[in-house]
Amino acid sequence: MITIEVARSLNEGGVKWEPAIGDWFVVADRDMDSDFFVLSNMTAEIHQFPSATVIGFNGTTEWALDSVEAEQALWLPREAQLREMLGGALQSLEKTDQGWVVNLLVNEKPWHVSDPDAEQAYALALLFLVAG
Repeated sequence: MITIEVARSLNEGGVKWEPAIGDWFVVADRDMDSDFFVLSNMTAEIHQFPSATVIGFNGTTEWALDSVEAEQALWLPREAQLREMLGGALQSLEKTDQGWVVNLLVNEKPWHVSDPDAEQAYALALLFLVAG
């Protein structure tokens, strides 16, 4: 799972979230940063309203929340989602002694982004692309 800091940087960098079943998120800055949620048809559902997209919480596990606007939730993209967003710039992922290296090709120039965690390396590579 990527860090909240990198997720926030991706959001601020323009990576937009269209909430979908299976997405991971946190409700940051409300003393809930360590509570991760997954959108599903059971506990955290997506509700489309004319004024906003709202994530509704059902059941007893999310007792502290009734609902939160999607804009208040911070998306934590998964590895497959990050690879998809990297698109044609993504060349490969390599395992090293220090962790993982994501190899990109941007404007015909090779770029390399590394991290001990593969998912975080993908996220940092995407952050590199959006920061441009």
